[in-house]
Amino acid sequence: MIRIALLGAGLIGREHAALIQAHPGTGLAAICDPSPAGKALADTLGVPHFADYAKALDATRPDGAIIALPNRLHEPAALACIERGIACLVEKPVADTVAAGMRIAQASEARGVPVLVGHHRRHSPDIRAAKKSIAAGELGDLVAVNGMTLFDKPDAYFQAEWRRQPGGGPLLINLIHDIDALRHLIGEIESVRAFTSSATRGFVVEDTASIAIRFRNGVLGSFVISDAAVSPWAWEYCSGQALYHPAQPGPCLFIAGRKAALSVSDMYLWRHASQDEHWQHPLLREHRPGDGSRTYVNQLDHFIAVIRREVEPLISARDGLATLAATLAIETAAREDRTVTLDEMLGQAAERAVA
Repeated sequence: MIRIALLGAGLIGREHAALIQAHPGTGLAAICDPSPAGKALADTLGVPHFADYAKALDATRPDGAIIALPNRLHEPAALACIERGIACLVEKPVADTVAAGMRIAQASEARGVPVLVGHHRRHSPDIRAAKKSIAAGELGDLVAVNGMTLFDKPDAYFQAEWRRQPGGGPLLINLIHDIDALRHLIGEIESVRAFTSSATRGFVVEDTASIAIRFRNGVLGSFVISDAAVSPWAWEYCSGQALYHPAQPGPCLFIAGRKAALSVSDMYLWRHASQDEHWQHPLLREHRPGDGSRTYVNQLDHFIAVIRREVEPLISARDGLATLAATLAIETAAREDRTVTLDEMLGQAAERAVA
């Protein structure tokens, strides 16, 4: 039995608790959350409760820990786990700043303690199937990618003041998932340009953004995101894998290569019947379905294997750091109206991490 401590009992923390309780190979070692709701959850589940994560780790000595705390606490909580040799799953983003993420990555690598970042889409059957198709060469050399995340958050969502301020919009809350999936499927990002708008709601924070992406392998991409638009075109709907959203099967990401194109999440491959055909010939459509598994169960299975040191994390702290840097680069590019490179973001972070 793998014993896992849960640090943070908010919305996603409660989902992690339910998944751990339902898994035959795991059990909750403790719940750490200073809120009355956290104490009530621990009492309901019959597990020890703590308000301080360091005390929770020292008292229960878990095999692993899931960090679902506010972003600013990801760094100190992850470092506390690493110092004690405890593998941890850190919910996205890996940290609240690139410099903090770099310190987590450096500590994990220096001490040899694995950190898995909770970019759950990499465990999703549609993303797995897309990665397999690309790796098998079915698309040929990749040329371009286009995607969208468009949904309508209710007015009540913005009653919390922080969601109306910079950092509370779809770039840092939602887009980071799409950026991680793009990095995983297409390759490392070299630079970005972006435009943002708050015209729909009039808040300080953006409600809509369009992004242009240059990948290091030469692929070009574009992406549009909004939390103020009605549509079925978002991974949360199309994949049928999200915890809080209805399934609306269809595509939200389009990847084109020299041999074929692939739409995700409906997983259709489009190709010519023979290599000598071109744009004046019809295309064949073939299905590339996933395995029918569940994303969050897959993530927990993988984390258990990471805890046992059987596999390396699918998304390490340094990998999660690159996703965070790319997402913050988009925010910087929009704010400063210029091209921002990932080397710039990571170089500045390295200086701040040392300082």
